[in-house]
Amino acid sequence: MKHLRIGGYGPGIVTIDDGKEHGLARVTAPSFLAAHPTLPVLYAAGELERGWLTAFEATSELTPFDERPSEGHSPCHVALDPTGRLLAAANYGDGTAVVYHLDERGAFAGEPLVLRNEGSGPDAERQEGPHAHQCVFHDGLLHVSDLGTDEIRRYRPDGTRLEPIMLSPGTGPRHFAFAGDRLYVAGELDGTVTLIDGERRTSVPASRQEGANAPSHLQLDGDFVYVANRGPNTVSVLRAGDLSHVAEVPTGGDWPRHFAIDGEHMYVANQYANTVTRFTLRDGVPAPDGEAYEVDSPACVLVM
Repeated sequence: MKHLRIGGYGPGIVTIDDGKEHGLARVTAPSFLAAHPTLPVLYAAGELERGWLTAFEATSELTPFDERPSEGHSPCHVALDPTGRLLAAANYGDGTAVVYHLDERGAFAGEPLVLRNEGSGPDAERQEGPHAHQCVFHDGLLHVSDLGTDEIRRYRPDGTRLEPIMLSPGTGPRHFAFAGDRLYVAGELDGTVTLIDGERRTSVPASRQEGANAPSHLQLDGDFVYVANRGPNTVSVLRAGDLSHVAEVPTGGDWPRHFAIDGEHMYVANQYANTVTRFTLRDGVPAPDGEAYEVDSPACVLVM
């Protein structure tokens, strides 16, 4: 049976089954969650000045069984490689990324690999220094988006740094996704979605609404790219092939921080509205189905 796990800035990680709150794991600021690819284990990033990473046994309840420092300030994302042997986390506060080995139980093993960065961008307030935002394992490399330095950093498994993928100054890359050799990037600072396909680059506004927009989560599903828009409070649907506009749908709340897609359903975490709203995907377009769950300051949704 699948469970809906919701992390954020409330009292802990909320578990919802059959539309009702089933349990609460009391931990501090679990702003991002990730599931082990083969084990019933959930990982949470504790977004504190001295960041932490916690592993939970994930049955009907969440039981913590291991914890390690994130080796940086304010971790906001955690990801696992497809084998389940490596875990990476991005520390927004100081731009540090960290990689841990995992053992056969999914517990942390050995000393971490700490990946630091330097640099800045043209936005004096938001890009005064590096700000790692997301980690993605792809084609044997670790990729780390850095909002502060307008780049996707790239590392080999041993920590060797490769040439980064540079974005236009002031983009502020946040979340990103790969489809083969294609790379899709949400720009938090310039309000765009960028497609990088070899030498070809295409950038479009993430939202067609007027006013400021700070895109948050971006995800590929089938032939579509979905991006959440904070400010307009919408989810945009774009065609993966050319970023052409398909639809833009209100999220039914305020400040959509993250969303998850599970089959025909999409769950959107509206951070400032204290709600997670459910949508049904109809021909790829989210349609509200009337389901909403009250959760304090939700920042991440995970179905597992």
